Amino acid sequence: MKLNTYQLISKQQKTMGLVLCLLLSLLLHKVAAQGPQVNKEDSIYVRENYTKMERMIPMRDGVKLFTSIYVPKNTDQKYPIMLDRTPYNVAPYGEDKYKTSIGPSMLFARDGYIIVYQDVRGRYMSEGDFVAVKPYIPNKKKKTDVDESSDTYDTIEWLLKNIPNNNGKVGTWGISAPGFYTTETLLDAHPALKAVSPQAPVTDWFMGDDRHHNGAFFLMGTFAFLSSYGQPRPVPTPKNSPGYSAYGTPSGYEFYMNLGPIKNANETIFKGKNAIWNEMMDHDTYDEFWQARTPVPHLKNIKPAVMTVGGWFDQEDLYGPLKVYAGIERNNPKSPNSLIMGPWIHGGWSRSTGEALGNIRFDSKTAPFYRETIEFPFFGHYLKDKPDPQLPKAYIFETGTNQWKKYDQWPPKTAQEKKLYFHPNGKLSFDVPTTSPTPFDEYVSDPKKPVPYTAEIRNIRGSDFMYEDQRFAASRPDVMVYESDTLTEDVTISGSVMADLFVSTTGTDADFVVKLIDMYPGNAPNNSPIAGTKMGGFQLLVRGEVMRAKFRNSFSKPEPMKPGEVTEVKFDMQDAAHTFKKGHKMMVQVQSSWFPLVDRNPQKFVNIYQATEADFQKATHRVYFSPQQPSSVMVSIIKKDPN
Repeated sequence: MKLNTYQLISKQQKTMGLVLCLLLSLLLHKVAAQGPQVNKEDSIYVRENYTKMERMIPMRDGVKLFTSIYVPKNTDQKYPIMLDRTPYNVAPYGEDKYKTSIGPSMLFARDGYIIVYQDVRGRYMSEGDFVAVKPYIPNKKKKTDVDESSDTYDTIEWLLKNIPNNNGKVGTWGISAPGFYTTETLLDAHPALKAVSPQAPVTDWFMGDDRHHNGAFFLMGTFAFLSSYGQPRPVPTPKNSPGYSAYGTPSGYEFYMNLGPIKNANETIFKGKNAIWNEMMDHDTYDEFWQARTPVPHLKNIKPAVMTVGGWFDQEDLYGPLKVYAGIERNNPKSPNSLIMGPWIHGGWSRSTGEALGNIRFDSKTAPFYRETIEFPFFGHYLKDKPDPQLPKAYIFETGTNQWKKYDQWPPKTAQEKKLYFHPNGKLSFDVPTTSPTPFDEYVSDPKKPVPYTAEIRNIRGSDFMYEDQRFAASRPDVMVYESDTLTEDVTISGSVMADLFVSTTGTDADFVVKLIDMYPGNAPNNSPIAGTKMGGFQLLVRGEVMRAKFRNSFSKPEPMKPGEVTEVKFDMQDAAHTFKKGHKMMVQVQSSWFPLVDRNPQKFVNIYQATEADFQKATHRVYFSPQQPSSVMVSIIKKDPN
């Protein structure tokens, strides 16, 4: 069925103002999902060697999904199918309009694959109603019991029967939200599905991906993203709703402070019309709404080979790949299950050289290495019977030493958990604290003067904060700093990082942000890719995470803090693989705001989404480090190279 996809574009949508808004919206959103940067030669190759078809594929409940299909013109052989399902559009629309690059990389296009892109239900040109991170329905009994798993199954079934010269084997891949849809393809997988690669997959919007971390609301990224993603779509259309662009200032710090409490966003900007924003505001705890939206509990009886991919500096979905891999591994998959983690931001493996981020060099082209020697051979083996790349359970890039490591499990068997303890006078060591006359540090946290998450002036979140010099924060009186002695030998961590704080507050709630940092020596070589940068004393963020204290015992049933009472607050900081080199120091910073990356905590036990300006109050927080209340950060240490 050939479509006239342009009849639905109104004259208003063609105005320059909305076009500019749309461009901004795309920058705000998950550009990574659109694939690698390409050149003119790639574009010419696609046109000369592929025929594009557009079809409306029927699902079991009668809803039809818009699908773009790129089929090799050479019919001398049969080809496997690569499928990418996305909520971000399969543009360009029109059978005479081609993508400039197809597949996870152009390696696939040049080798010969049928490449398929599909607008998921309710997005762009597909029919139906869109539900963000739609819950999986086990034990489907009716035709109306549909989810992303069934839509994928029906799509694969149709493709196998209707696309000529396919070899009966299918692979799926996707980055970010398309990574979520890729994970869903594993549930009740079609028998023809042989290889699956969730990449930076959205996995749990409350616990650690995109929208919240440990219950704390990620304000800056969520507001910008949902300003277009959550807008209603009355009819199928090839155009996205334009995102919010009237910041009025280059400073996100200023914009969000002026916005005030979160509820003001709906009252003054969204006007109650943004469905996904409304859902978030209606569910401020980890209730059934959120619990139903993670695929991890359903990752059982997995039959396709799985290669989950993530980046250590992913500003959006570091949580997802780690938890998807672990969820599959716990249930003893019937096929290989591998985790790939490299030195990348969100989707950086698909579109960059991966040689550096900001001031940090990685000494090799890590992204082409991944695309050429890991991703391409993985799919080639399972879909084309090419040689087995024999991927390890975990293929991990270790920053600091800038080396790829292979492990037969993740975290590595050789990793030993050790605690970095806080001590008086800002000291940090692996030694358990001894009795101190004043076994705590204290600071005043003021919601009217929150700690910024970056030294940059910007109103879009960006990714630089993931590898930014942290000295801008260390100088603030409301940031506690603990640093080790100069290291006399390398210290390598690979695996879990956990914060274990003993704290008290004068309020009834608080956020605690913990940052694990690599502090460079004063005479560090000035080897930054950014000319003129002095690297002496540089404080590299290795891992940073936030915890909303009211969720310390349960994310479903929050509890107030008792003023003045010492309370343990323990939380997952997500994994890391990094070597703190000889001559460097290990550092930990503790603070109670990270603004506007994370929304402000009123420091009063309330539903923060309904809080008023009157609810926000100063509070004095204490961090304890006595033998009985030893605040620490647990790291997983590897003393010897397992290879």
